[in-house]
Amino acid sequence: MRRIVQHPASPIALLLIANLMVGIFTYHSYGLSWDEPLFYNYADSIRLAYSPQAFQPGFNFEQVYGRSAEDHKYYGPAYLLLAWPIQRAIMLILNADMASAWHLVNFLGFELGLYFFYRLGRKWLDPWPATASTLFFATQPVLWGHAFINPKDIPFMTAFLAALTLGLEFIDQIWPAKAELPQKKQTILPGLLLAGLSLGITSAIRVIGPLAGVLVCSYALLRLISEILPGQGKAHLTGIRQRLGILLVFILLYAGLGILSMYALWPFLWANPVSRLLEVLRHMSDNPTELAVLFMGQIFHADNMPHRYLPQLLALTFTEATWPLFVLGIFAALRKFALTPTPPPMGEGLRPLSHREKAGGEGLLVLFALFAGMLSYIVTRTPAMYDGFRHFFFIMPPVFIFAGLGLDWVFKKLSGRLAVWARLAALAVCVLPALLGIPRLQPYEYTYYNSFTGGTGGAFRQYETDYWLTCYPEALDWVRENAPEKTVHIQREFELANYYGSELNLVPLEKTPPPGDLLLFSTRANLDKRSEFRKLPIVTNIGRDGASFCIIKQNP
Repeated sequence: MRRIVQHPASPIALLLIANLMVGIFTYHSYGLSWDEPLFYNYADSIRLAYSPQAFQPGFNFEQVYGRSAEDHKYYGPAYLLLAWPIQRAIMLILNADMASAWHLVNFLGFELGLYFFYRLGRKWLDPWPATASTLFFATQPVLWGHAFINPKDIPFMTAFLAALTLGLEFIDQIWPAKAELPQKKQTILPGLLLAGLSLGITSAIRVIGPLAGVLVCSYALLRLISEILPGQGKAHLTGIRQRLGILLVFILLYAGLGILSMYALWPFLWANPVSRLLEVLRHMSDNPTELAVLFMGQIFHADNMPHRYLPQLLALTFTEATWPLFVLGIFAALRKFALTPTPPPMGEGLRPLSHREKAGGEGLLVLFALFAGMLSYIVTRTPAMYDGFRHFFFIMPPVFIFAGLGLDWVFKKLSGRLAVWARLAALAVCVLPALLGIPRLQPYEYTYYNSFTGGTGGAFRQYETDYWLTCYPEALDWVRENAPEKTVHIQREFELANYYGSELNLVPLEKTPPPGDLLLFSTRANLDKRSEFRKLPIVTNIGRDGASFCIIKQNP
């Protein structure tokens, strides 16, 4: 038992197993989200692109994108292609319905993301601190809730993490300590294949995926610059040129693999790769949606959000310790990697940073650039934003890597005979709000707001809560138990309600219901208060923590 506990992989293995057990026992309780039905229809349809009939004359290729072809063709289907067989196996083995099976698959993708988060954190942290930071990341309620119901942004975050981690490891693998390759080609090729394929998969989920490759190449460039700056003599320059040649060859192979795998996994690009990729870029950069968004008690259009939208949501929807630990982690990183002096050539003094420590500093610089650069762009340009900040989950892991560095700094300050207990207490203080919030809100964890807003109840009517209408299953269960004979008029997203409305009489809300009929409203963007039926009496509310997500009314 002692060997197991002391094994470097034990901490993260224990965490992932514990997460998996919780996920398996709760995945069936999550309702379909607003975006899911059509997206899963895309998953069922896209497989046709790889069938023989897709290459027959007269085949209408538009049908491979499903019922929402004009929208979904711009979304790479790599995740859906890889996850669909697993979802079908879960339906068969666990006898799960379609939605629940997808929710478990989505959660398994989140688990994979946690593994890559840990693997990335291990560049700077020992196994137990890296696991602690992974726990802090994994238990953020907003991420935990999305892990089940979000087949778009959580898989992209995982893929981006994988591409970034494998890419950085690939550069570390081929970077020579001298001007020659440190390993045989046979040992380098697997790293090249994994890095290139992960980049292609990421790019075939969302068109911003190649940014991961840009970050990897930037890391390689920073490594090269760090070697050039202290250069001495012609021999050193010769070695640098050889290093540069080696890196260029492998980076070209890496980029080529990424491009080929992206092309293979994105059927929309097949007809004309360059022009269609540009078409996707134009569509995604424009994103002309005008969805109504509730923010600070006011209704905004998604394409006209205030500059403070994203920073304010980041401050209010992550747990309280997140940003103090992030700032502490930045100072810890500066102290360790940027402010450590090196001795002058041929002199004596403080030891220079090791090659691994230099690489660690450069890697952290790349991570900080990802978060700070994207945040600056979003705040200044204010692209269309809605549904919280789910579209930007992929830039959040760096925040928690730095928070992990801050947590590690705290751990190192807690020494002495009771150090272990003191560190556990510090970790408990950091994760306690999340560990209390997740069961309190389940299965609506993604509606979490921290104590700065008074919790989810304090955010109600001020910020969006259950903006994806996942409260429909619970609302219709109430109807099934209390008024099964009543007709229920659904205000929005009838398909969502219909999935859970077996044996109930459901109709879209299109006109004044007959006396005695029920009406099901969502509080997204205060839709219930803006409705012409807002004055009808409320029969019951579905919600958590003082916030209402679904409201059932009755026409007297």
